[in-house]
Amino acid sequence: MTEAMKPLDALDQSTRRYRETEAEHEKSRQAVIADVLAALRAGERPTDVVAHSPFTDAYVRKIARDNGIEARPRGKG
Repeated sequence: MTEAMKPLDALDQSTRRYRETEAEHEKSRQAVIADVLAALRAGERPTDVVAHSPFTDAYVRKIARDNGIEARPRGKG
């Protein structure tokens, strides 16, 4: 029977996996941000954009602000 993996060896292994996938995760995050911006620029409601993205409403508003997309006044209904 083999000896169980030592805690620091396990940590080294999981850290290596984390670093290997970190770049791909960032690439995916940037793609989502681009699609959020495209949806907002196309006139989609921010509420709908949030519902279809992994981001919070506050973060979607920040993305919009940082990219010059003004908040639209709420319609009177």
